Amino acid sequence: MTRYLIGAGGWAYFQVPGQRSLVAYSKAFNFVEVNSTFYEIPRLQLVKSWRSSVSPNFEFAVRCNKALTHQHKFQPTSEAYETLRNMITICKSLKASILHLQTPPTFQATKANADLMRNFFSSTDLKSVRIALEMRGTKQPLSSTLIRTMQDLNMVHCIDLSKEEEPAYESDIMYSRLFGRGPHNIYQPTDEDLVRIDRKASKGDHKTVAVSFHFVRMYKDAARYKTYRRTGKFPMITKSTGQSSLLEVLQEDAKFPSNREELILHQGWKLIDLTEDKRVHASYMLQKLPERTYSHINEVVQSLDSTKTA
Repeated sequence: MTRYLIGAGGWAYFQVPGQRSLVAYSKAFNFVEVNSTFYEIPRLQLVKSWRSSVSPNFEFAVRCNKALTHQHKFQPTSEAYETLRNMITICKSLKASILHLQTPPTFQATKANADLMRNFFSSTDLKSVRIALEMRGTKQPLSSTLIRTMQDLNMVHCIDLSKEEEPAYESDIMYSRLFGRGPHNIYQPTDEDLVRIDRKASKGDHKTVAVSFHFVRMYKDAARYKTYRRTGKFPMITKSTGQSSLLEVLQEDAKFPSNREELILHQGWKLIDLTEDKRVHASYMLQKLPERTYSHINEVVQSLDSTKTA
């Protein structure tokens, strides 16, 4: 039976009054990708406190510090090997089985780079930690040489299922980091998006499927996917439907005065509940607004009312 790990990229913004963020997060999800390690290598004492804060069956994945991938780029320097050893130590302290490596866009899938990775990792003891490799920004499909190198090193090909990417080869682990189809990670997946992601994640004979959400509202979206996996249905996003749902969303942080295009740009990516069973992006309703400048949210509502009755 396939084991599903559903979570997000970090716990720092998961706020519950009276509880530490990681403790509260671990009660909601069974998995987290430690994002901060990409930027800074933490003290081992702090890492051990993370592990002791959660239940034994909670799982971590660790992002490799960018010194290895972006600075040294797998060159066999003492500093590069030291970075990797530190990351392996962190993985073992967290009982994390996956170390995620993200290469920069300048590191393309060439034979020379494949040979560089093969030589670097072949002389390293990973201590049963699996590498999940994300080739960020590659313009071409992975070369056969790189695929063979990754398979020989027992790596997992990390991809973004929300961008219709697929792993270059079969593996016992599916590892996906979700950022969506908007600029950067400014996107909220519809129910249909999550169904497609689930269908792709479930394709193949995987022992483990790890899905790490990185959308702006990653915790809410991960929770929606978790609910869908458990019940086959999606929860509502807001407390109401239709125009009232749009009003809820706009009240969060919409700025006025704004014209229609500005509202679509800054608010249109958010989900609203069209009905109890149907979610759409706010742009679906905002596009119906006449092109003009709105000085207050009430003017948006009044304009939609007049459009509906026209």
